[in-house]
Amino acid sequence: MLSNIGVPGLILILILALIIFGPKKLPEIGRAFGQTLREFKKSTSEITKDFDDTEKKKDELSDK
Repeated sequence: MLSNIGVPGLILILILALIIFGPKKLPEIGRAFGQTLREFKKSTSEITKDFDDTEKKKDELSDK
């Protein structure tokens, strides 16, 4: 979906965001968005790690 936007589309989105939120709010919004993505990535990697650990334990028990 996002791969079809292209550079002109991204520029248009940036200009609209600048008009809607103003130049003072944009850095705050970007920071909040970055923190949200960071937390999401951290949670996802923790869930994946927990799943992998569970699978390893299952494999070890089935080998015995």
